[in-house]
Amino acid sequence: MDQKHRMQYARSLYDAHGDKAEAEAAQKAAAARAAGHAANAANWEKIRAHIRDMRGAGQG
Repeated sequence: MDQKHRMQYARSLYDAHGDKAEAEAAQKAAAARAAGHAANAANWEKIRAHIRDMRGAGQG
């Protein structure tokens, strides 16, 4: 997944789950890591970072 798609997915997840979106992405990353899917886990961590950035932008 490229950066543009990760950012779009992060926005969709944030729009759907609000402040819980970051925790959702963290859970998905942990589950992927536990299943041995390192690349998928890395994508979820990047999505989580985008969500964190969006949350920070709205908190100022």
